[in-house]
Amino acid sequence: MAKIQSLHDAVAENIHDGDSVAFEGFTHLIPHAAAHEVIRQGRKDLTVIRMTPDMIYDQLIGMGCVKKLIFSFAGNPGVGLLRRLRDAVENGWPHPIEIEEHSHAAMANAYEAGASGLPCAIFRGYRGAELTRVNPNIRFIRCPFTGEELAAVPALRPDVTVIHAQRADRKGNVLLEGIVGVQKEAVLAARRAIVTVEEIVDDLASRSPNACILPSWTVTSVAKVPGGAHPSYVQGVYPRDNAAYIEWDRIASDRDSFLTWMAQNVTTVSPDVFAGRVAPLKTKGAA
Repeated sequence: MAKIQSLHDAVAENIHDGDSVAFEGFTHLIPHAAAHEVIRQGRKDLTVIRMTPDMIYDQLIGMGCVKKLIFSFAGNPGVGLLRRLRDAVENGWPHPIEIEEHSHAAMANAYEAGASGLPCAIFRGYRGAELTRVNPNIRFIRCPFTGEELAAVPALRPDVTVIHAQRADRKGNVLLEGIVGVQKEAVLAARRAIVTVEEIVDDLASRSPNACILPSWTVTSVAKVPGGAHPSYVQGVYPRDNAAYIEWDRIASDRDSFLTWMAQNVTTVSPDVFAGRVAPLKTKGAA
């Protein structure tokens, strides 16, 4: 059964220097609070994994936590570049990082392979793609039955997967509703999993048709962190803070402004502040 504990303790017990960590979320339910706690605890030499790294990966990289990034698309959604990622790749600030770039299809299949206990993912893809020139982990094999050439990439097996969700019950079963990217597969592929949630309840109660339940045996730690996905959104709880993403481009464009913002908003701030940063969605009949 998953352990219900504070975010500080969940990170301290499960994420260590040199680990591979997937902070997953697909525009929705992105675990910002958990990543901030990793920064506060000063983790180093991490291999970070994500299908669509955005602002939180910019912060992890800029604060020197990251040794390598395994990813597909990287950017500030709807805005543009990840400026701290670019500075690290082009100028080695705060230190050089390795990058391993894939397609979305490759990342999704690699998580699925990891969740299935397989050594690699095999799929149709990468035909004529230029990524094969720079990524030695993209290879090709022949199907033993049809002779068809297929792409192969290593399975993703993170040491830790971190996600955010709407709620968990007191046994550690987790409910996700709304857009779910590869969170389920990333949790099942990982050796350990931390889930931050908006609330902990006695019963998960009614669920929408697109709900996903992660049973407690798939999760290592659950931490209650209201607002823990801000500035991304949580379906039914609070909307996406678009202004924060736009403002991040200005903040991250300069090293000094980045470090000042991180000092004021992350390294000296308790996870409890997240609840005060979000604007709850109005329910029917609300004024």
